[in-house]
Amino acid sequence: MQQFRNIPRLELLVEAPRLLVVGSNGEGKSNLLEAVELLGSLRSHRCSSDRDLIRHGQPSSLLRARTATGDLLQLELRRSGGRSAQRNGKPLERQLDLLASLRCVGFSALDLELVRGEPALRRHWLDRVVLQLEPLYGELLSRYGRLLRQRSQLLRRDPGRNLNGAALAGLLDAFDLQMAVVGTRLHRRRARALRRLAPLAQQWQRQLGGGQEALELRYRSGTSLGGAPAAASAETAADDADEATWRGALADQLLAQRAQEMRLGQCTVGPHRDDVQLMLAGQLARRYASAGQQRTLVVALKLAELELVGQVLGEPPLLLLDDVLAELDPQRQQRLLEAVGQGHQCLVSATHVDLFSAGWRAASQVIRIETGQITGA
Repeated sequence: MQQFRNIPRLELLVEAPRLLVVGSNGEGKSNLLEAVELLGSLRSHRCSSDRDLIRHGQPSSLLRARTATGDLLQLELRRSGGRSAQRNGKPLERQLDLLASLRCVGFSALDLELVRGEPALRRHWLDRVVLQLEPLYGELLSRYGRLLRQRSQLLRRDPGRNLNGAALAGLLDAFDLQMAVVGTRLHRRRARALRRLAPLAQQWQRQLGGGQEALELRYRSGTSLGGAPAAASAETAADDADEATWRGALADQLLAQRAQEMRLGQCTVGPHRDDVQLMLAGQLARRYASAGQQRTLVVALKLAELELVGQVLGEPPLLLLDDVLAELDPQRQQRLLEAVGQGHQCLVSATHVDLFSAGWRAASQVIRIETGQITGA
């Protein structure tokens, strides 16, 4: 790793199932985990601009890793000229081709917004899960995004088109047909993934919460299916409906809402309106759960994602836990630490090593980071 955030240069060989990265706030421990996540997912959970990832005053940043299978992965970020990716020394035409090489699941304090924040955050989380399972899902998302933007422009009667009523209706009919096809595929994949995640998340919630907090995941679709409830539990979500049923329902609703959408200038039906409701003991977690309960819930979701991807692909992703023990009581901390690093590789950051038992530390690789450099164990 070179010129990433506050890290001028760092080389690290991870030799144990668990790596504990210790350091004070602002020293670079979170940056190390962020770099691993970026190389594995092509996204940073902390910012959207590559410029913020490149060390101050430097023209570029370089991330490189060798996986357990022997692949050499490289991602270069440039202040001007965008990104470039390589696998085994060969340039990749598409960055997406890097995704299947180093899968990872990460947790940081920012992920608590999955519980507290807007529906878009939960949609994006669920989309990332589906992407781990089906990398081509990214193309569906991109295609739907383009259709949504173009149809919204039509709804606002883009003055550059100068369309009469009949021509506008014809174009909207064509867009509705395409959006119904692509939107249906997004709906079904999201519902299917959530249904597979739900029992795993419930199991992790029971384990981490001491069996006292029943978790329920509800898929709230942006498309209604023939009078179905607005929100259905993940176990009974309408994934069983065939594709034609979903497609017909979405097309019918797009047409029925057209007059209202033209007044609003935006599309009000479809997968861009989906949400995932997170319930604890029958109540919305964002309203009634404590800070510790919310953190436990998010960790349960992440561990469920880790387990599901491992089941489907035959190899678990890397687990990245950034300052995960904060706001957890000692019992929850202990249950979590007993769970991580079992059958998967885990990178954990913390400000104090004494948060971890002597036995846990002895079975882990421990490093300390100061001012962006490894200074010892």
